[in-house]
Amino acid sequence: MSPVKSVCLSGLLLLAGNALANNASGDSTQVAISQDTSSLSYDALLSEYPYDFTVNYFSFDSQRQPLKMAYIYLKPTSGMPVVTLMHGKNFNADYWTSTAQYLQSLGYGVLIPDQIGFGKSSKPVDYQYSFAALAQQTHALLDSLDIKESIVLGHSMGGMLASRFALMYPSATEELILLNPIGLENYLQYVDYKDTNFFYKNELAKTPESVRRYQQKNYYAGEWNATYSSLTDFITGQIQGPDKETMAWVNAKTYDMIFTQPVITEFGDFTVPVKLIIGTRDRTGPGRNWKKAGVDHELGRYDKLGKKAAALIPDAELFELDNLGHLPQIEDFERFKVELKKALMAQPKA
Repeated sequence: MSPVKSVCLSGLLLLAGNALANNASGDSTQVAISQDTSSLSYDALLSEYPYDFTVNYFSFDSQRQPLKMAYIYLKPTSGMPVVTLMHGKNFNADYWTSTAQYLQSLGYGVLIPDQIGFGKSSKPVDYQYSFAALAQQTHALLDSLDIKESIVLGHSMGGMLASRFALMYPSATEELILLNPIGLENYLQYVDYKDTNFFYKNELAKTPESVRRYQQKNYYAGEWNATYSSLTDFITGQIQGPDKETMAWVNAKTYDMIFTQPVITEFGDFTVPVKLIIGTRDRTGPGRNWKKAGVDHELGRYDKLGKKAAALIPDAELFELDNLGHLPQIEDFERFKVELKKALMAQPKA
């Protein structure tokens, strides 16, 4: 990982000391996250934010405007397939580094796009964001690289996108792997619809501290360390950067997809092999704070959702990781890679 994304030694010592103190008192939910990130500042395109791999760009026109999709491409060894990795909403292509390196060690090619609206890709503000549009753009990227078929692996919001991709382009999808995807529930069944202005206001109100505390609580069960912290640096930089309002609006528009474009209703229509890798401690539940009156359904119970989703999908295989949360590939890569290899090896397609 590049030096820009590392935490200074004093910050690490502070984190460690506070973590020990909190654990000694039995409270691990308030680990100090006060390392100094006040100097971080990034524009909408993350121009000065370094990725661990070389970034390329795919140019195309969409909705009457020219756009550029950033992507990383690591070629496969002869005869091996390409795995396309789809990032979550609060992430970008760069957090896939360990997964990409592992897949490369097995001979797989790796394609990691930053979707339009995310990472180093274009951030159009006057744009109708949809999973279908992002899937079409990703398919066009594959075509441009002469990749006819790919294993598609989606995490978090990327799981919703990967699902839409597999439904739209089954002949280009060798296998679908869903890693703690959101969208295993049709959220508008349980929560009130919110206008994009609602999300825009929330985005503008975010601070670096609130972002870290949200991820600490919801992704890592109160734990925190330098690796987790580094994954929030790009968000911190954009909050403190020159394009804060642009990013707030784009982030607000991409929230709308999650609520208005469900994929769970079509899980029975998959015609490709599907594997689910689920950290069962995950409790990610978009809209939890604005549920409909009288609704007592508990959102985000991944210990139950993985099994329910697998039952909807023809011949799905479920790999559960107990005591891991929303990011198994970050929280415990050694455990995650074991299940990933099983999923990759268990391809029924000849």
